[in-house]
Amino acid sequence: MESEEEAMRLLKEEDHSKEESKQNEDDVEDKEEDGPALDMIDFLPSSTLPPTPPLPSSLGVIFVLVKWFSFDSKNGKNIPPSPRKLPIIGNFHLLGSSPNRSLQTLSQKHGPIMLLHLGSIPTLVASSSEVAQEIMKTHDLSFCSRPSLTIPNIVLYGSRVIAFSPYGEHWRRLKSIMVLKLLSTTRVKSYQYVIESEIDHMIWVLGERYGTTIDMGATLLSLTIFSVGSYIPWLSWIDQINGLIGRAEKIAKDFDEFLEGVIEEHVNKKKCEDANSSEGEDFVDILLDLQNDETTGITLDRDYLKTLILEAFLGGTETNQTSLQWALSELIKNPRVMRKLQQEVTEVAQGRPKISEDDLEKMPYLKAVLKESLRLHPPVPLLVTRIAMQDVKLMGYDIAAGTQLIINAWAIGRDPVVWEEPYEFRPERFLNSSLDYHGFQFGWHPFGGGRRTCPGIQFSALVMELALANIVYKFDMVLPDGIKNEDLDMTDSFGITMQRKSPLLVSVISRF
Repeated sequence: MESEEEAMRLLKEEDHSKEESKQNEDDVEDKEEDGPALDMIDFLPSSTLPPTPPLPSSLGVIFVLVKWFSFDSKNGKNIPPSPRKLPIIGNFHLLGSSPNRSLQTLSQKHGPIMLLHLGSIPTLVASSSEVAQEIMKTHDLSFCSRPSLTIPNIVLYGSRVIAFSPYGEHWRRLKSIMVLKLLSTTRVKSYQYVIESEIDHMIWVLGERYGTTIDMGATLLSLTIFSVGSYIPWLSWIDQINGLIGRAEKIAKDFDEFLEGVIEEHVNKKKCEDANSSEGEDFVDILLDLQNDETTGITLDRDYLKTLILEAFLGGTETNQTSLQWALSELIKNPRVMRKLQQEVTEVAQGRPKISEDDLEKMPYLKAVLKESLRLHPPVPLLVTRIAMQDVKLMGYDIAAGTQLIINAWAIGRDPVVWEEPYEFRPERFLNSSLDYHGFQFGWHPFGGGRRTCPGIQFSALVMELALANIVYKFDMVLPDGIKNEDLDMTDSFGITMQRKSPLLVSVISRF
C-alpha cells in the first residue's frame, strides 16, 4: 500500500511539474523576444517530430530554467516589443516589398517603438512623432551616427558623403563646408541664375511637347542599397553570387568617370572664362574655389570633390524630381486644389511670362501644397538608418550601443493621432501653420531632423516651389485615354526614394 501511495505521489508531482513547465513556456512565448534566434525545431510541424519521452520532474525544471534564461539574456533589461524572428534572417521576412507599409502594420500590433532583428543586426523602428522627438531631439547625440553599409561604401567613396558618414570630426567639417560655403542663404541666392535657367529649359521642353502624351517623371538614378552582407556578415558571399556587388562596383566606376569629366570641364572653363561673364558660378565652380581655402580644415582632393558633387546630385536632383512628380500627381487627382493653386500663381504673376523667386513669398497655398504632398509622399520614406553610439534609455526601454535605428517617416505622416483624416490630400491644413522644413516638428520631417537634418533644405525648397509654380502657371495637364482624374493610379514603389510605380503620363496644354 505504501509503495502504491508513493507511486501516486510521484505521478502527481510529475504532472504538476509538467503543468508548471507548460505555463512557463507559454509565458516565455508571450515575452518580447530579445534573446538568440529560435531553434529550427520550433518551426517544424509537430507531426514531423518524434514523440518526446516524459521528463523527470527535476529535468523538467532544468529545461524550463534553461529555456527562460535563453530568452531573458539581457539580465533584466527592459527590451522593446519585438515580433517573433526566424533563425539566421531574423525579421527580414516581415518587411516584404513595401517595408514602410509592413513596418506601419507591425507597429500597430507591437507599438510605436519596436525591436526587429534584421539578420544579426538589432534594429529599432520608430513609428510615431513622440518617439521621433525622443530620438532626434532628446537623445539626438546618442543616435546621430551611421552604420557601415556595403553598397554606400562602394558607390559613395567609402561613405564619405554627409548622409552616410559616421558622426565625428570628418562629418562635422564636411557638413560645415556644405552648410556655410555651398548652401547658405546667401549662396543659394547666388544660384538664382542657374536655377531659373534650368526651370526655363524645363518649361521649354514641356511647351515643345504640347498636345502629345509625355512622361512627367524623368529617368532617375536607382540603386537598391540593401546588402545581405551588411546584416548577416557570414553570408556576404551571397552578394557576390547575386551580382549586387558587381553592379555597385560598375555604378561606382561609371559615376567616377562621369564626375571626373564634370570637374575637368569646369577646370578648363575657369582657365579660359571671361572675367566679365554674366553667367553665375555653379556648385562645382565654388567647390574648385574651396580647394584653396585653408579654413575648411579638410584637404579637398578629387575624391572629396566628387563626393560633394555626387551628394548634391543624389540629394538635390533625385529627391526634388521625385517630390515634384508626387505633387503634380496629387494636383491632377484633386482638381479643386489645382484650380486654387493656379488662381494664386496667376494673380501673383500679373500677366508676366513666368514666376520668379521673389514671387514665392506671396504664395502661401503653393507652399502648403508642397508640404502636404511631402507629408503623404516623403521622398525617403524610411529615413537613412542611424546607429546608437552608446547605451540609451529610450522611453523606458534599454537600447544597447550598436543598435541600428529606422524612423518610418511615411507612417508618421499618416498617424491619425497627429493628422486629421491623414489619408486625405488637404493643403489647407498647412495654411497659417508654424510647420517648416527644418525638422523641429516631429510629426512631419521630410528632410530628417536633429543633427542629421538635410543640409540642402533651403536649396531644395526653392527649386521645388519655383518649378511647381511655373508648371501650373503655364500648363494644364490632362490624363490620356479618357482616364478620369480621380482614377489616377497613385501606387508607389519602394526604393532609395519613393517613386511612382507607374509613370505619370499626361498631355500638357498651354494656359495662355
